[in-house]
Amino acid sequence: MARIAVIGAGMGAMAAAARLAVAGQRVTVYERAATYGGSVGRFERDGFVFDTGPGLLHLPAVYRDLFVKTGKEPLESRVRLGQVDPASRHVFADGTDVRLPNASRGGVVSALDAALGAGAGERWGEFLGRARDAWDRSRRPLLEEPLWADWRVLGRDPYPAVRQRRLLRGARQATTVAEIGAWELADPRLAALLDGYALSYGLDPRRAPASAALLPYLEQTFGSWYVGGGMRELARAVYERCLARRVEFVFGAEVTRIVEKDGAATGIELADGTVAEAGHVVAGIAPGPLVEGRLDADGDVRPAGVDALPPGRFTVLLALRGAREPGAAHRTVVHSPDGSAEAAEVFAGRTAARPTVTVLRPDDAETRPDDGHEAVTLTATVAPHGPVDWSDAALRERYADVLVAAAGAAVPEIGERLMWREVRTPADTAALTGAAGGSVPAPALAGAEGRLLLPANSTRLSGLYRAGGWAHPGGGLAHAGMSGALVAGLIVEGADFRGSQ
Repeated sequence: MARIAVIGAGMGAMAAAARLAVAGQRVTVYERAATYGGSVGRFERDGFVFDTGPGLLHLPAVYRDLFVKTGKEPLESRVRLGQVDPASRHVFADGTDVRLPNASRGGVVSALDAALGAGAGERWGEFLGRARDAWDRSRRPLLEEPLWADWRVLGRDPYPAVRQRRLLRGARQATTVAEIGAWELADPRLAALLDGYALSYGLDPRRAPASAALLPYLEQTFGSWYVGGGMRELARAVYERCLARRVEFVFGAEVTRIVEKDGAATGIELADGTVAEAGHVVAGIAPGPLVEGRLDADGDVRPAGVDALPPGRFTVLLALRGAREPGAAHRTVVHSPDGSAEAAEVFAGRTAARPTVTVLRPDDAETRPDDGHEAVTLTATVAPHGPVDWSDAALRERYADVLVAAAGAAVPEIGERLMWREVRTPADTAALTGAAGGSVPAPALAGAEGRLLLPANSTRLSGLYRAGGWAHPGGGLAHAGMSGALVAGLIVEGADFRGSQ
């Protein structure tokens, strides 16, 4: 049987490799770095352990399905997986502080009513009902099926926006996240809550389609989950599952070209000139630079995409002395006092003066040297490397100071407790993953005329497939796992494949 060559050892690529191997395929993964996991990395120092990529998992069913389908055992037999409660704490510019329970719509409604005033929770609950409708309408074609040849059908927004009548003016309906916040939620704090979800996924609330309502719906319906020891443990579990299914890994192997013959991919070429033949090639990275012709030429199954690079992540890892106080929230979002100005700066390629900052404080003994210390991670969505020179050491430190100052609303005496910090920027992401500008791909969304769809898993070059965050159905741990399932289905079942079950 012809070998399958997989480029990159990111989560989507490994998910595809494991599924292909269990289907009887001979699979080799070529990774330019020295380890697996892609952006799901880890930093360790002095007994402190930090995730350098995603810190929480949403839609764990994707990886539960992967482990059942590739070994008939639960994911929980390989990692310690548990829900965080509260799911999130939110601190708004006016001092309002609210904790949202995990996977409880009624609990969220009650918490918002108590913190923001009667009626706020009800409006949010009604919004989530409409988001559920959008989920029901778009789930299969957006997440569980290969991108349709007529992908333009997904250009229509599935969110059932409220039709609002206005005296002496025509009725209006929200078409963007920002308009939902202003017209349907009608409270600046609820609007900031929704905008924060969009921004955390690298989406501009002013332009993101109303269908981005799916993002808070998925989290508040299916929950937020933490992997004991950090998200790197999930990457380790997937890697070990691949090894158990006899997937071969070659690290330190940079692929420089996809070999083509008669309009088909027939292998890969490495930086040292070695050529490995393959019956199929799975690219866990954007494969365009590796082929002689343009994959995105007319006739390829792909959406229009966007011209500008998506944002990246600015991360500060904090080693703190002193114990984590009882009852501290695992995740706190400290909202910008002016979310619209923040989005304007980020998406214009500038640094936002007062960014929204996410603070992660896991109650996990494996992340700290002892109970007298705490490992804390701060993250903000920022412009990619290029428009902003994130290799500038002085800028990195100044902006880290901005995040630490904002995080003071979530972590008591953060300045006095600080022992040392490590800063990661989009420039570091670019160097680690090869992603242009250190950008982080957003999940695919319907609406916006297909602007936020990602290229299809199949390509116009026979035998070449895309997996991972830069392919359908987009970025995020769950979406990357879905892409791996779709690629495996396309290769194993061919034209008869109709999507994941």
